[in-house]
Amino acid sequence: YTEGLAATNQIVVGGAFLHGHKIEVGTLDSGILTVDGQKVIAGFPGSYSGAGFAVRYDGEGEVPDVVPEGNEKRVVHMDLPLGVKVTVFQWANYMDVQIEMAKQPGQDGVCGNFNGNQGDDTTQTIMAR
Repeated sequence: YTEGLAATNQIVVGGAFLHGHKIEVGTLDSGILTVDGQKVIAGFPGSYSGAGFAVRYDGEGEVPDVVPEGNEKRVVHMDLPLGVKVTVFQWANYMDVQIEMAKQPGQDGVCGNFNGNQGDDTTQTIMAR
């Protein structure tokens, strides 16, 4: 289904950032959409609000790639502390994930360091810093 390419099939957001809460989202086939291990959204569409965060489940949002043939668009929107927004496009056996956030102090890694230069976000340049 991914023609030999790597694919994301689950994402977990949690820890001190969410005051100990954990949000898990998986593929449609997995059925995983939980907060602290509990299903909190009973149907589609739906929503859930926790301590400092909100999760919305609907069909809204611009797909970053293409809608795979035979799939209905299912989107999980997470509005998280510090203005972080995570959008997960669930497909049958993989997911597309978008993360929007402001620069955090000391931020670095393969997702970038917010200097606008993608060339210094390689493993080699990160390890050299």
